[in-house]
Amino acid sequence: MSTNCQDREPDIELFVKAGSDGESIGNCPFSQRLFMILWLKGVVFNVTTVDLRRKPADLHNLAPGTHPPFITFDGEVKTDINKIEEFLEAMLSPPKYPRLAARQRESNTAGNDIFAKFSAFIKNTKPEANDGLKAGLTKALKKLDDYLNSPLPDEIDANSKEEEKGSNRSFLDGNKLTLADCNLLPKLHIVKIVAKKYRNYDIPSDMTGVWRYLKNAYACDEFTNTCAADAEIEVAYKDVARRLAK
Repeated sequence: MSTNCQDREPDIELFVKAGSDGESIGNCPFSQRLFMILWLKGVVFNVTTVDLRRKPADLHNLAPGTHPPFITFDGEVKTDINKIEEFLEAMLSPPKYPRLAARQRESNTAGNDIFAKFSAFIKNTKPEANDGLKAGLTKALKKLDDYLNSPLPDEIDANSKEEEKGSNRSFLDGNKLTLADCNLLPKLHIVKIVAKKYRNYDIPSDMTGVWRYLKNAYACDEFTNTCAADAEIEVAYKDVARRLAK
């Protein structure tokens, strides 16, 4: 048995959470993560949106007790997101498919605490805690900004006598999207949309690395065409974003 899919196109179906209309792409950074990976691999695949309010019986039979996202790969159901990522990277490998793993280990952990800080900030109901939680989110974003503005090893010219300038790369690990971006960008986009809508919080304009990163993401079909609409993201957080008590 072949260890990867170089000889033929595998039969892949991705099941993602449906939006409020039951058909469009819903707000789910994990669904978008897998959607982006498959798109970047350049493999042929089908996408099925699943309305969680009316979960069809055949889907229940396919993956009982499982919520999207999950995939079927040549008829085999895969449900663990991290394992799916590893599986796709191994099965859809060079030379036929691009390698998507980040080269720098730090790229995989950059920004990994942003979503937790955002969740605490957005769910908080106590006015006296708001400033501290807001500062926590800003600090986490600043760490990401610093990483994006710091040159990676391959951006540093060992022979140059000049002091190294900052990085101008497009994404976490260079100028191409990697698995690290597929994980972080969907969450970062949610932070941007929801924090503005429910807390009137903008990512600080002086975070040039973060804004460059988002701008480059929004120029990529692999990101914009796998993303839920802004209104869909806002609706998803309507009950999560707590009003601050007076």
